[in-house]
Order: sequence, then C-alpha cells, then structure tokens
Amino acid sequence: MIGDTMTLLSLLGRIMRYFLLRPETLFLLCISLALWSYFFHTDEVKTIVKSSRDAVKMVKGKVAEMMQNDRLGGLSVLDAEFSKTWEFKNNNVAVYSIQGRRDHMEDRFEVLTDITNKSHPSIFAIFDGHGGEAAADFVKAHLPDALKQHLQAFEKEKRDSGLSYASILEQRILAVDREMLDKLSASHDEAGQKGGGTTCLVALLSDRELTVANVGDSRGVLCDKDGNAVALSHDHKPYQLKERKGSREQVALSASMDLGESKGFWPCPALLVIIP
Repeated sequence: MIGDTMTLLSLLGRIMRYFLLRPETLFLLCISLALWSYFFHTDEVKTIVKSSRDAVKMVKGKVAEMMQNDRLGGLSVLDAEFSKTWEFKNNNVAVYSIQGRRDHMEDRFEVLTDITNKSHPSIFAIFDGHGGEAAADFVKAHLPDALKQHLQAFEKEKRDSGLSYASILEQRILAVDREMLDKLSASHDEAGQKGGGTTCLVALLSDRELTVANVGDSRGVLCDKDGNAVALSHDHKPYQLKERKGSREQVALSASMDLGESKGFWPCPALLVIIP
C-alpha cells in the first residue's frame, strides 16, 4: 500500500516538473500575471512605473549636475526662475520658496560647497527680490563669483592679508551694491522703470566658524544644540531712524554699520536655518 502511494507521488512529481518547469510554461505564467495585474491592479502598477521613472530622472539629473559643476569644486544650484515653488535638498542643505501673490518668482538663492576640500568656506545666500527680479538676478550673478575669487585669494595669503571673512563679506557686498546701482539705474531709466531691489543674506561656513552678513529684511537664524533660535541679523526697515536719515551716502554708511552688527562668529551648530 505504501509502495503504491510513493509510486503515485513520484509520478505526479515527474508530471509537474515536465509541464510546470518548462520555459514555455514559465513564460506563459509571467504573461498571465502581468495581464492580471494590469487589469485588476492598474493604479498600483502605474504608481510603481511612475516611481521608477522619477528615480531614474533624479539620478540622471544629479549626475549631470555634478559633471557640469565647477564652483569651488562642489555643488552649484541652478534656480528654476519661472517656477512658483522651489524645493531643493542635498546632504544637510535645504531650500524652499513659494511665489505667493507675486506675478512671478522674485527670490533667488545660491549654495556653493566644496566636497573635495572642506577647508574652503561654504557659501549660502538668499536674495529676496521686490519690485521685479532684476536686482536679485544681478546680485546672484555677481556676488557669489566675486566672493569665491576673493576667498580663494584670501586662503592663499590668510596670515599676511590683514583681512577676515567678515571684512571680505562687507567689501564684496558693498562693491556689488555700487555696481548694481550704476548698471541697473541706467537700464531702468531707459526703460521707464522705477523702484525694485533685493535683500542680501549671506553666510560663510568654514570649519567651525560661521560668518553672516545681511542687507534688507531677510533673517538669519541659528538653531543651537538645545533647539534655541538665535537671531544672526537685524532687519533694515524704513521705520528705523538711521535708515530714514540723510542722502544715499548716509544710507550706504548705515548699511555698512549694520553689516558690522550682523557679522560674527559662533561655534558651528548642528543646523543652520535661513528664513527669507
């Protein structure tokens, strides 16, 4: 009796191996499963396919960005000027901006980090334009490159230069401000346009040294290891007495004084938050 049962089981096993394990049978089974999934689980299949495509696009974009980047040997963020919302994340850096009620996005930002030589200062900047994006575009196009060149020269002769990160920031921001006034004022007068400008909040991070400079009402906030928010800048507002006094020269002097107040040095925290 037992022998007959074993013979029957052996026969069934041979039949299953012969029919089910053939390549044609396996291929037909895969086709059947795919059709069943498509017709009865369409949403899930589409989600998986879309996620796969998005992952491939993201990887391709990162590779292309790294290959094209030549800023301080590290990361360069290229803004999508016509996007209503910006969102960028890379390592421990994140940027988020919303257009709001404005006709188009007027905010600009720049992130320059050196992934090959961490002794080079990293540059983080926000330019919140108003009355159009011309001023923000101008400062973004000129200030980061000028800062990068000045910092590279400073690193080579740091001991003998008599400069500091704070003085370099102040010099470069005031120089770009003068250049912008000369060039944009002439072009706006020709086009019959008035007004417009931008804030400028820049942070330099070198080793464990943080230097911050601010012009306008963008705000730099440091989050310490205990979760406390520490203000790193002061707003430039029309209601401030020193902002309302005098001519353009006095306002420029006032801006220079505020730069002196906002720059400083703190031990590097775990998190740096810059709020436009």
